[in-house]
This record gives sequence, C-alpha cells and structure tokens, in this order.
Amino acid sequence: MYKITMTLSVACAFATLVAVGAEHTNAPTYTDPNNVDDDFAIQGEYSGEIPTEIGPEMWGIQVVALGKGKFMATGYSGGLPGDGGAKREETRAYGERKGDVVELLAEDVARLVIADGKMTILSPDGEEEYGTLKRVQRESPTLGAKPPQGAIVLFDGNSLEHWDSNTSKTDDRLLTEGSTSKNKGQSYKAHVEFRLPYMPESSGQARGNSGFYVQGRYEIQMLDSFGLDGKSNECGGAYGAAPPKLNMCFPPLSWQTYDVDFTAPEFKNGKKVKNARLTVRHNGVVIHDDQELPSHTPGGVDEESADPGVLMFLQDHTNPVRYRNIWVVEK
Repeated sequence: MYKITMTLSVACAFATLVAVGAEHTNAPTYTDPNNVDDDFAIQGEYSGEIPTEIGPEMWGIQVVALGKGKFMATGYSGGLPGDGGAKREETRAYGERKGDVVELLAEDVARLVIADGKMTILSPDGEEEYGTLKRVQRESPTLGAKPPQGAIVLFDGNSLEHWDSNTSKTDDRLLTEGSTSKNKGQSYKAHVEFRLPYMPESSGQARGNSGFYVQGRYEIQMLDSFGLDGKSNECGGAYGAAPPKLNMCFPPLSWQTYDVDFTAPEFKNGKKVKNARLTVRHNGVVIHDDQELPSHTPGGVDEESADPGVLMFLQDHTNPVRYRNIWVVEK
C-alpha cells in the first residue's frame, strides 16, 4: 500500500466555514462537555499505525466539527502534533454525517469512515481497507501543576483577592473572561489552565476567543484553532509577532495549559534598550523559545517606560472562556 497523503479539492461551502475572520452571530455555544450536540463525540483526535509497503507508520488525524453534521479532517504523518515526528499534511479532507456514520473524502486518495469511536481508512471507492485509528483524548502533562514555594497563587478556585472588582467566577469555581490581576510585576514565570467553549458553527476570531496578556502588554492568543494551521493570530500565537512553532491546540472543552517564562524589556534613561522575550509551552510542548517581542500587542498597554504592568489580563472577547489553577513566580 502506498503512503497515505490527505489531499482533495475543497468545496466552496466548507472553505467559507473555516475562513479566518469569518464570524457567525447567534451561533450555538457550549460550555459544558456533558451538554453538547451530537457532533461533539465525533470531533477530536484519532491515532494509530497504518500498514505501508515499508512497514507500519504512525498517523494522527484531527477531526473538527463545522456545525450541522459537517466536518473537516487534518492528517499528520508520524503521529499527532507534539508526539514526536508528526508532520502536518498540506491539504484536508471534508465530509458529513450520514446517520450514525461520518464519511470524509480525500479525493483520489482515501475515504475516512468514523463510527463507534474509531476511524477506518479506506480506498476512495471504499473497496480496500488501509487501517484503523482510535479516538484518543490527550491531556497536558502540566495540567494540575502545583505552585512551587514562593509562588503567588492568583486563582485556585476560591478567593478573588488578587483580581480587580470586575472579576467574577462561575458556580463551579472557574474564573471568567475579562479578568485583570491587581498584582504588578516585571519578569516572571506563569502557569495558566484554560478551557475554550465549543462553538461548531463559528469560525476564525469568533470561535472561542480570548487571550493571556503578559504584563498587560503582550498577548498570547487563546482561540479554538484545533486542526488549523497555527498562525500568529491563532491559539498559541504571540499575537501579531510570531506564530507558534507547532499548533498544540486541543479540541474545545478540553483543559489546556500555558506555561510561560517572561523576561520584561529593559529601559535606560527612559528609552528601551532590550525587547521583551518569552518562552511558551502549550500543553507541555515548547511553541515559542526565547521569542523576542519588538513591541506591545495592539490593544495592550503601551511600552512607555520600565513601570511594571499587571501580571495578567485575560481578555474578554465575548466568548465564555474559563480559567483555573493560575500562579506566577517572580524572577
């Protein structure tokens, strides 16, 4: 059997749904994984070995729900992103639900059939079976990380003492979007856990949008970019400055982590002499390695002096993003 490559012609209707910047008002929004639509159980990550002429090869496929029974799939030879040698294929497969089964077509290459928690990869005509992938649910290795000695615990599900008066939490003790810390500081390490809403009919910047503003100045984007390219305005991007080295976004309603090592800019005689820098681990994988930030993010506090900014601002972009287990260690 030849090596499978995910290629196909993209229908205009599907291309419109995933266009960056496309927005859909009054679209369904789900914040509880126990109260979702039928497509949620299909969306997710599938992984396994596919037999080839030169032996078994690991493959990973991410399936994204586009709403109303429609789906998109992105394939990775070598396994899922972050699992070693994964390499994203350049094109995608599209399909829809047919009863209890979802079929996605990679034109002239393969047919993907999803049922009962597994994906069967067939020849385009469906006559030959190439292999089977199982649905998996990964978890960040830093999920639930405990604050080290000397850390400032900004939020542990209880007190809001470290946050301004506009901050609120949910009945299940999660922090809400639009929260700004009272604490200020310069260089620090931070741990943040966040959960993006499931908004299958929305897309682009309207799909689970928020952001972690480091020092209130530099945004690390939070967005449901599961299965997408990984651009600077998508999840993990240093917004407007640099895309993530790898798109490590998990499916919506999964708990995800940012572990950030931030070095503040340096000023001398009122002028900046060194830019800010940061290293970011998204779900345990380095996506920015000592990345230089030439200026603040538009919408963030200006870089006017060495005055410390707020440790953290969690952007309100009208989407119900939730946060927990937030702590920082000043350097």
